Amino acid sequence: MAEVSPKRFPWGATLLVLAALALMVRLGFWQLDRLHQKEAMIAEFEAARASTLIVPYPNGDLGPFPYSHVQTVCAVVLGQTAVSGENATHQSGWAHVVDCRVESGARVKVRLGWSNHPAPAVWAGGAVTGVIIPDKINDPADWHIVADPPLAGLQANARPDPRNLPNNHLSYAVQWFLFAATALVIYGLALRKRLQGKG
Repeated sequence: MAEVSPKRFPWGATLLVLAALALMVRLGFWQLDRLHQKEAMIAEFEAARASTLIVPYPNGDLGPFPYSHVQTVCAVVLGQTAVSGENATHQSGWAHVVDCRVESGARVKVRLGWSNHPAPAVWAGGAVTGVIIPDKINDPADWHIVADPPLAGLQANARPDPRNLPNNHLSYAVQWFLFAATALVIYGLALRKRLQGKG
């Protein structure tokens, strides 16, 4: 019986696999970088929340910084909605949010407070103090004030906590590294089989 000769080394496929592995590893380290950035951002938010300084909102291009304490005056209530939310004791229910036009003419959303029913709260506007939180970090137009103290006779909202912000970058990094390791093992086994003339 004739001996089966080993097949030629698949340089093209190997280079392609190595490039894919390099990309997956790079994505893993990028997620680790994002992890450290998110942790630093959350620490800054916690420092802002711990500060006793109250700043006017909106305040042009000067901020305020997310999770800082702010004050404003709702001159006109443009509308009101009820969304799912928690009170200060983490009981589930309804958070009442109004869309306000403030004295500068800007529009500001205010989470007045919490109740166990979605019926509209009676509130015609006025002074508001609370914590500004971002619905989208990079878009201040989507930020809103969580009133503290609550308004319209409602219960206190759950206290905004930046530690509740999603931070899944470590798990994403682990996934990319696992993908790379799995791909390396699979290709290594396939390559050995090929070079031994069995594939």
